[in-house]
Amino acid sequence: MDRDTVLAAFDQEMRRDARADGPGARIERVGAVVRQVGGERGWNGVVWSDLDEATADAAIEAQVRHFGSAGLEFEWKLYAHDHPDDLGERLTAAGFTPEPTETLMVAAVQDLPTEVDLPEGVHLRTVTDAADVDLVADVHEQAFGTDASRLRHRLVAQLTHAPDTLRAVLAMAGEVPVCSARMEFHPGTRFASLWGGGTTKEWRGRGIYRALVAHRTRIAATHGYPYLQVDASDESRPILQRLGFTPLTTTTPYIHL
Repeated sequence: MDRDTVLAAFDQEMRRDARADGPGARIERVGAVVRQVGGERGWNGVVWSDLDEATADAAIEAQVRHFGSAGLEFEWKLYAHDHPDDLGERLTAAGFTPEPTETLMVAAVQDLPTEVDLPEGVHLRTVTDAADVDLVADVHEQAFGTDASRLRHRLVAQLTHAPDTLRAVLAMAGEVPVCSARMEFHPGTRFASLWGGGTTKEWRGRGIYRALVAHRTRIAATHGYPYLQVDASDESRPILQRLGFTPLTTTTPYIHL
């Protein structure tokens, strides 16, 4: 896999030509900025910009004004190769707060393992309805320590209105959910994206995360997606690298409240 070629494809297909990530959301292109407006319960933010030192501050101000007038907090999703080089500093000066940096990683589906090896007593359960989504949200809150109310709303909306764009799965120890993960399809692109993969504390280190990556890889292959993409935390990055994912760049969410 040629890193520069794949990164250029990602920038074009997933950012410049971005599609709304769920029912009720819309993509807007304003000058050199591509943004999503998802409303109060959806994701709002800038996914792409083509700025320079002369245009950056005015573009930032325009986005703050736009989302602020609607009463929406939003994210400027900044990638390490975005311009100008000091865009992060400009965002901070404009009142944004950076969250932990993640690594954009991509793998060719054909190069990834697909054997699902689960611990004894653990089985997979496909997420199909709101009751399953409640279990996903509960695991997410246990694993990541963050509120999952928006995630719950989004997944129910996707299952109801756009089920073909989502595959979500639970790892169950008997009747107890111990890990959840999902994959989103992006029609018209070569990329499917992995999200979640959160495991409850007492079940970590047993290979469940790897098993759910393999499970989703199988599904991506059957749907003809050549690449899997993930924004990896520091904890998941080494696991994904061992599985065959390649780091392409880093991404930092800048949040404006």
